[in-house]
Amino acid sequence: MSHFDWHKEAKSLWDDKADFWNQSSKDMWETGSRKSIVPFIQKHFPKGSFIADLGCGDGYGTYKLAQAGFRVTGIDLSEEMIEKAKREERNNRITFVQGDLTKLPFEEETFSGLMSINAIEWTEHPLQALKEMHRVLKKDHLLCVGILGPTAAPRANSYNRLYGKTVVCNTLMPWELEQLAQENGWEVIDGQGVFKRGVTDSMVAQLSRELKQSLTFMWLVMLKKR
Repeated sequence: MSHFDWHKEAKSLWDDKADFWNQSSKDMWETGSRKSIVPFIQKHFPKGSFIADLGCGDGYGTYKLAQAGFRVTGIDLSEEMIEKAKREERNNRITFVQGDLTKLPFEEETFSGLMSINAIEWTEHPLQALKEMHRVLKKDHLLCVGILGPTAAPRANSYNRLYGKTVVCNTLMPWELEQLAQENGWEVIDGQGVFKRGVTDSMVAQLSRELKQSLTFMWLVMLKKR
């Protein structure tokens, strides 16, 4: 049986998807499933904060943060994604580096804010990624995590684990992430859902937090480093 090299497989996956991702990322951040993320961050982060965009992909979200007045460093495992981000760099308040979220190439307490959108579940060890995020963030500062919800089709990427196969995507439920975070040095400050088209605010307004999470395409949670 051949050895499964997670880093090699993950890097290859996202290198191959770089062109496809690049074609849709602008729409996601401007009008699609990611349009509420930067406003959610602006609600909590002081303007001018030095933010790391962890799992930045082609860098469009990094650009949106810079456009909102933040100084930003984007990091991604995929060299192809980083190359696209650098080629399309739109702001001198942005830098990009290639690296692993479970072994971040930054000193302790480097950043005054962190954003990680649909990335932590794509790490080999999500808990280690959370610990690294805790290490590089200043005390009492905030991390915004976007985690794929139960209705997100990309969860199909983790399905083969049910056959005992090793997979690149280590899927988490939103409530699992929150509990994992609270047990490892974080406090939950706020949260909000991103729902599929057809779900209106009035449909979910009276639901409990747990039921809202169960309907989400993506759950955004704001965590404070204790």
